[in-house]
Amino acid sequence: MSQNQELPYRFVIGLEVHVQLLTQTKLFCGCSTQFGQPANSATCPVCLGMPGVLPVMNRKAVELGVMAALALNCEIPSRTKWDRKNYYYPDLPKGYQISQYDMPLSQDGWLEIEVGETKKRIGIIRAHLEEDAGKSMHDESGRGGDTRVDLNRAGTPLLEIVSKPDLTSPEEARAYLEELRLLLRTIGASDCEMQEGSLRCDANVNVHIPLPEGGHAATPIVEIKNLNSFRAVERSVRYEAQRQYEQYRKDGKKFGEVAKATAGWDDERGVTVVQRRKEEAADYRYFPEPDLGEVVVDKAMQDQARVAMGELPATARVRLQETFSLSPYDSRVITAQGRPFIRYFEDLAKGSGDSKAASNWTTNAVMAWMNEHHKEIGDFPIRPDRLAGLIQEIQKTGLNMQRAREVFAHMLEQGTTAQDACKTLGFVVMGDPGQIAEIVRRAIAANPKAVADFKKGKVKAADSIKGFVMRETKGMARTEMVQEVVMAELEAAPDPS
Repeated sequence: MSQNQELPYRFVIGLEVHVQLLTQTKLFCGCSTQFGQPANSATCPVCLGMPGVLPVMNRKAVELGVMAALALNCEIPSRTKWDRKNYYYPDLPKGYQISQYDMPLSQDGWLEIEVGETKKRIGIIRAHLEEDAGKSMHDESGRGGDTRVDLNRAGTPLLEIVSKPDLTSPEEARAYLEELRLLLRTIGASDCEMQEGSLRCDANVNVHIPLPEGGHAATPIVEIKNLNSFRAVERSVRYEAQRQYEQYRKDGKKFGEVAKATAGWDDERGVTVVQRRKEEAADYRYFPEPDLGEVVVDKAMQDQARVAMGELPATARVRLQETFSLSPYDSRVITAQGRPFIRYFEDLAKGSGDSKAASNWTTNAVMAWMNEHHKEIGDFPIRPDRLAGLIQEIQKTGLNMQRAREVFAHMLEQGTTAQDACKTLGFVVMGDPGQIAEIVRRAIAANPKAVADFKKGKVKAADSIKGFVMRETKGMARTEMVQEVVMAELEAAPDPS
């Protein structure tokens, strides 16, 4: 936010997010929605737009759309209808898209985001259903090759979520997308795999520039199309805002009279490329889809959707903080991994009796294993009760973290309990104060300079004595006991100087 305050303009950002709903078949036919099939193999006369065919609505897509709309706090009317959105493009074989115009599935919702310590509610104008187009694959070699069209994606069910222009920084835009993705994945509405195209984003960007006489000048809105990563959204929004500001400084008020436009994002060069004038609703010649009836969303469907979506991420974060005394940061990290990860943490916290240690192990060692092996928590080899045993072993014996990590690694490799791992590795913690005191006295006798420095008030000098003890015990002396005995023996030792 501080970055925004230093800029001579204010970002105004609205996002249109297209999310592929998690159905097995397309919105109006029985073709598979599975990603990665051979080009043009998941097609039929309906999604190819052949003459004389009729669409049949996918009820599951409507149910998922209703669930997502409720999770986004949207109002859902009792009736909604389908419309034809007319435009020509090579990957749209019908020459129109079945979408929703004046009676969308839902509207007037919101999503709360966090940027740093600041929470902000972002308005949702509407979330409506529509079918996807196909995919054009252009020759980018510069040799003038043909553009190929894959129509496997044509007709897959989308939920288009349109935000209000409430986002005022690239960081907020990214946070909004990350929270939206987490929400939709958590409730099972979509897998939101951006690399597979099941979550795509168009960013509407302009800037407000304060005027000396008061008020502000607004640059024309540019819609950056088909952004497919959080990083691309953040970078493109920042670049486009600066480009508009510099253009305004060059052209003044004339620039504000320029028509709205669409732009592409060149990720390699890090620039937006303005392509054409932006269409308005009239350009699409919307009219009601004659081959589909209205959709009735009754109270029973909404009630079922509320039950099906379960606990939402924002609610889970609050619950983890209240139930397990987690910090806001730790609760965000755990919740971001999804419900199975939350359950693993809860089982570990309850089994070990130490929620802070459970949080540390899950967000560090467990997540590190998941990232390294590209696996989910369900694939993690150590059950929560066994990892709880390691935490309890640390509490009981005073095993230090270096040795505890070695035990953890052994448990991963061998599938043993923490106790068995400790025995195998020979990690028997020394907890006898008398034994430790003898080693401390030897350390004091061998380090007169450290003793002299300690007597002069240099408390850090005690570290060399502690290091001697830990080396002598091969790291198996209880750390807190070593600290206590070293300080007591140094206090009692005569000053060698």
